[in-house]
Amino acid sequence: MAATLKDVALRAGVSRSAVSRTFTDGASVSDRMRRKVEKAAQELGYSPNALASSLTTGRTKLIGLVSNNFHNPIFLEVFDLFTRGLQDRGLRPLLVNLSDETDPKHSVQMLRQYSVDGVIVASSTLPPGFAKAFRDAGVPVVHSFGRYSAAPQVHVVGIDNKEAGRTAARVLIDRGYTHVGFMGGPDTATSTQDRYTGFMSEVAAHSKIKAQYSFASTYSFDAGRREMLRLLKEKPAQAYFCGDDVLSIGALSAIADSGLNCPADIGIIGLNDMEMSRWENINLTTIHQPIRQIVTSSVELMVAILDEPNRFPEARIFSCSLVERGTLRPSNKTPENE
Repeated sequence: MAATLKDVALRAGVSRSAVSRTFTDGASVSDRMRRKVEKAAQELGYSPNALASSLTTGRTKLIGLVSNNFHNPIFLEVFDLFTRGLQDRGLRPLLVNLSDETDPKHSVQMLRQYSVDGVIVASSTLPPGFAKAFRDAGVPVVHSFGRYSAAPQVHVVGIDNKEAGRTAARVLIDRGYTHVGFMGGPDTATSTQDRYTGFMSEVAAHSKIKAQYSFASTYSFDAGRREMLRLLKEKPAQAYFCGDDVLSIGALSAIADSGLNCPADIGIIGLNDMEMSRWENINLTTIHQPIRQIVTSSVELMVAILDEPNRFPEARIFSCSLVERGTLRPSNKTPENE
């Protein structure tokens, strides 16, 4: 049978409360006492019970990790980084799948039942009000990949999606495309809305550029493929900003199956720089979203607000960069005319 706290106390010749204090963060215990208890615990193979410890400290160290887009393979990387980052800080991730969930009330109630110490909403599609519902319920919350605001109501870590859209439009115009398209994810997603706004505002500044737009049903391969197949039946643009790598890969599949070549016939630029986009058979030109930095910063911010729950909400925004691969024609710029 597993060793108990009582077993450790007997082996060390101390009280059970001394053993409890030794394994409780911030509790007062002398160095001599700590050494005795830790030695006894090591000899017995004892590990403190995390749930029992939470009854003493009032802290479960559970962090709800909430997302609603499990169709997008980029979130495999996101979850890997988050779970390792939280565990490295002594926190315990509790993964919650909110696919098709739009009302935050149920989510808030469920996570409060688990007595989580905080929540990270890892989603670029959920509205700001979703994360705010946790804050209103008194649960510390960070919205990762959330919508940028100069005056956020909750802590937000991510990118400026409007600027990402402007960047994509500038890249396509620079390549000499005169008829460009925006193919976004669901039009209800804040990330889609902002990327569309940025893209179209940049195109509007160039009177000779024609633009069209459409939206896929979800951020997924199948949705991207379906939408591109539909567009190809009409008069397609010369190049598309697909708003997301997984949509772009779906679009590339549709282009190839239609007997067309990318970039000779149609150019594609994505956003995220997910691992799959680097594969030789895909070779997607894309806009790099610094996911590792966003996750690391989100974890750091969660640790900070657990210690300071009334910390004023802040927005941490990271810059994106172009990753040049093979799905767009080369730039028209030369060193002489730059």
